[in-house]
Amino acid sequence: MNELKDFAALGFVLPSPAYIAGAILFGILGLAAFQRGRKTSRSALTWTGVALMVYPYGVPQTWLLWAIGLALSCWVYVKWN
Repeated sequence: MNELKDFAALGFVLPSPAYIAGAILFGILGLAAFQRGRKTSRSALTWTGVALMVYPYGVPQTWLLWAIGLALSCWVYVKWN
């Protein structure tokens, strides 16, 4: 257990379960949007799928991850058909 305290002292913290669940959920949605966009030749859907898969790597806060993910998911919903 001291290793976790040592990492925390260096500024490294483990993400919360809500963050991990959001990253997995939005990654799967992004993969589906990417595949649909490539299949139908819709660049907006393709690039939104890429954004959904990649953005969790650059967002440190859980609330921001969910806010951006929901906004991008709504955009995918609008562009799906």
